[in-house]
Amino acid sequence: MYDFKYQKASSVADAAKVIGGDSEAKLVAGGMTLIPTLKQRLAKPTQLVDLGGIAELKGIKKDGNAIVIGAMTKHVDVANSPEVKSAIPALADLAAHIGDPAVRNRGTIGGSISNNDPAADYPSAVMALNATIVTNKRKIAADDFFKGMFETALGADEIVTAVSFPIPEKAAYMKFPNPASRYAIVGTFVAKTGGNVRVGVTGAGPVVFRWKDAEAALGKSWNADALKSLSVKADGLNSDIHASSEYRAHLVGVMARRAVAKAG
Repeated sequence: MYDFKYQKASSVADAAKVIGGDSEAKLVAGGMTLIPTLKQRLAKPTQLVDLGGIAELKGIKKDGNAIVIGAMTKHVDVANSPEVKSAIPALADLAAHIGDPAVRNRGTIGGSISNNDPAADYPSAVMALNATIVTNKRKIAADDFFKGMFETALGADEIVTAVSFPIPEKAAYMKFPNPASRYAIVGTFVAKTGGNVRVGVTGAGPVVFRWKDAEAALGKSWNADALKSLSVKADGLNSDIHASSEYRAHLVGVMARRAVAKAG
């Protein structure tokens, strides 16, 4: 680990000022990705700005027909939240199966989507539920937020403060996890909201994406059988020691059908 300056931010404005004035400064949320990266000397930030002391970034509430989750809310709190379990049980179920207990008790939703790991679970829910990402500067639609591997639409001094999830009529998440890390080799989140169907896929490609052919088919018939004749092209999908691109393409369909069946 290289030397760096550490400070605990007292407010979002305070944190934004630091990272806006120093391009090599990094924010720390749960630290589930950043800390191991630092320990392996794969990153050399000048400063670490800890968001853990900012109370306004934590908490879960129902706001109209949406569930709003503060960026520094931990996975375990999303998984156990009565509000989330009642309104979007699929989201609580997703959070309950992120990593292991140590990760769920430290990792945060804001940190997860801002890091945008291509195999993270939350991005699929953000896409499928058509969530709105709230920052200290603006609101960003789900389709505009994830730009590429570990890349988002966030500006240099922009910080995610909350995520607003519309409450769906039906939704479910199914993933084929890596047995060691519990990251999604492929994870598929399906959601039907106000008659609109969206399908978010994580783990399969270099960035989370929507399976629009499946959305169209499920829009006509919300049934797992509606997806049987569909397939995802393997070109451009991830291929590694855990699964080939062809296998991942196959899993997208399998997980989608299971998710629809689970949603009911």
